[in-house]
Parts: sequence; structure tokens; C-alpha cells
Amino acid sequence: MADAGDDAAAAPQAAEGPPAAASSVPSVPLGTVLREWGRIGCIGFGGPPTHIKLLRELCVERKGWLDGREFEDAIAVCNLLPGPASTQLAIFCAWRLRGRVGALAGGAAFIIPGLIVILALSVLFLEKSPPLWVLGAGAGAGAAVPAVAVNAGTSLLGASWQRRRNTIRWIAYLVAGAAAAATIGVWLVLVLLGCGLFELTVNTAAGRGAQHLRGLVGVPVAATGVVTGGVLASVAWVAIKVGLLSYGGGFVIIPLMQPDAVSHYHWMTGAQFLNAVALGQITPGPVVQTVAVVGYAAAGLLGGILASVVAFTPSFVFVLAGGPRFGRIREDHRARSFLDGACPAAIGAILGSAVSLARALTHPWQYAVLAAALIALLALRRGVVLTLLAAAAVGVIIALAAGTVSP
Repeated sequence: MADAGDDAAAAPQAAEGPPAAASSVPSVPLGTVLREWGRIGCIGFGGPPTHIKLLRELCVERKGWLDGREFEDAIAVCNLLPGPASTQLAIFCAWRLRGRVGALAGGAAFIIPGLIVILALSVLFLEKSPPLWVLGAGAGAGAAVPAVAVNAGTSLLGASWQRRRNTIRWIAYLVAGAAAAATIGVWLVLVLLGCGLFELTVNTAAGRGAQHLRGLVGVPVAATGVVTGGVLASVAWVAIKVGLLSYGGGFVIIPLMQPDAVSHYHWMTGAQFLNAVALGQITPGPVVQTVAVVGYAAAGLLGGILASVVAFTPSFVFVLAGGPRFGRIREDHRARSFLDGACPAAIGAILGSAVSLARALTHPWQYAVLAAALIALLALRRGVVLTLLAAAAVGVIIALAAGTVSP
């Protein structure tokens, strides 16, 4: 990609369009981008694996807009960036076809359908006196959420273990992330950054790469003092952490948000947060949409929209600013070194979040649902969406049969 970018630098559309040879990519109408990316945003149930599959089928296999190697390279680079990788991939593919306008249009079309659905469900699940069946569905699905966290974390362990540079450090990062998420969740940001910077320092002889990123450690500390100017500012702070610091998979947003939403700002109860996570899993589009539920709980519809905009903005910035350099980013040893520390810590945080999520369960029958969900996900290999819907159905049955969610 780097060579193609150099060749395209002199092309007339280089200021707006992608760096690769323009002639190799057909001209795709903006309406087509809006329609196709919107379709994926509407049917993209199942998280990043589904999104990547749908994008590959569209851009590589069905339309032939991109070649397979470039698509795989884009996946690799998006996995090196913080934030929702499948969303960044969707933005990148649209950028390759229609430049900056295409990236903005395609990214928005991919994100907005799920945002509309999850905000509509937030109104239903977070109202002051929801119907009994809604309470039952929320309690049932919420009971399965810790199992989803365990499943998400364990699914990432194998690949991360194979990429490890040092076994002892890898285990230390994993344990640090898990312990932080289970105990001192509000400081998890510093743990993730600290693990990444430590690994970067170890793997950079001169230490110049660490100097480049060291300033990031001060950002959470400084921002903590700034985000006291109102609810919307606090929502923006929580959302920017989601957009900038979600290394290792979308589910790491859960330990990043839960301490703020439940314990620090008290926007939601523990049970409501479990509902928010479940809604993010069963709705189409990016899992990061969970942040919109937190924003809605804090400040209504405006808070939900603000949280989503702030959380996804870094992904657009990374692609629009870094798209011409994706080839070089993939080969950058400093980025890889940082992620070699941050990613195991993020995986540990996902696993550790299951502890704090399980603490939010309040009804005895929920633990039986949790055990069944663990069996379904880890032993029977059932899908997350199906498991959550089944758990919700159990909750509805119990609530309607007993006349309460606390039989």
C-alpha cells in the first residue's frame, strides 16, 4: 500500500481520495455507498466477525472493489488502532471508494441504524416504571452478560498468547488488567496505558517510541479534573475513553464504562448497566453502541447521541488521517510493541469485568441463568445473540409466572 500511496500522491483526487492507485478502484456512486453500508448496519448482528464477513463479501467477493490482500492488510491495521476495529474497517473501505466524503457517509450509514434501535430500546428499558415483562427480559438477559464477558475474553486469549514476546510479561499484563477491572475500575485506563508503555519501553532500545506516547498517561489524570463541568461533559469523558482506549476488542468498553456509569456518576444501577450491555450485544452494528445507552441514562436522548458521536469520532479521525499510511502503520514496531502490552491487559480487563458484572445480579434465579449461559457459550458454542435472547425469554417467563422478578 505504501508504494501505491506514493504513486497516487500526484493524482488530482489525492487531496480527498485514497492513496492507492485510483485507476485500480472503480468509481462507486455515493448513493451506493450509503445503501450498501446502511444495509450492513441494519443486518450486522453478531459483532465484528459478522461485520468483517459482510464487508468482505461486498467489497472483495461480490463487487471486486478491493483485492483480498488490501482488505486483509486493512483488517490488520484496524486491529492495531484503538477503538472498534470493524467500524474502522467499514470507514476505511468506504474511504477507498469515495475518499473523505465516502468515509463520512459510509461510516455514518453503518453506525446510525444500530444507534436508532439501541436508543429506542433504551427508552423502553430505562423508563422509571417499565412493564413487568421488560423487567423480566432485562433481568434474564443481564444475568447472561457476565458469561458473555468470559466468552469474549477467552476467545481472544489464543491469538494473543501466540503473539506474545515474553511469557512472564504477558501473564503480568493479563493479571494486571483483570485485577484492575475487578477492583479499581476507574483507574483501568492508566493500567492499560501503563502496560502498553512498559512493553514499548522494553522493546525500544533508545526509548524514543516511549517518549512519543508517554504523554498519553497524563490525559486521563488531567481530564478527570476537567470533567466536572456538567453531565454532558462527563458523558463526553466516558465516551472518549471508549473511543480512544478500547484495545483488544469491543468488549473492553464494559470495564471502561461500568465504574463511571454505576459507581462514580450513579447514572445507572448495576442491573440497568447489565441491560445496557445486553442491548449492545443483541442490536445490529458496532458493540460500542452500548455507550449510547449510558449516555441516554445520564442525559436523555441528547446524552445518548453525544456519547455515540464522541465515541466514534476517533475512528473517523484515525482513518481519514492515517488511511494513506496504513501500510506503514502495520509495519511500525512501536505500535506493535505498545499493543503487545496493552492488548493482554485489555483481555484481562474483559475477564475481570465478569466479576464486577456478576456482583450486580440480585435475584437467586439469575445465577442459574448465568450458569446455563456459561455452558451454552463455552461448552456448546452457541452464539451470543441467541444466548442473550434465550436468557431474556427465561426472565420474561419467570416474571410473568411469579408476578415479579424476585420470586
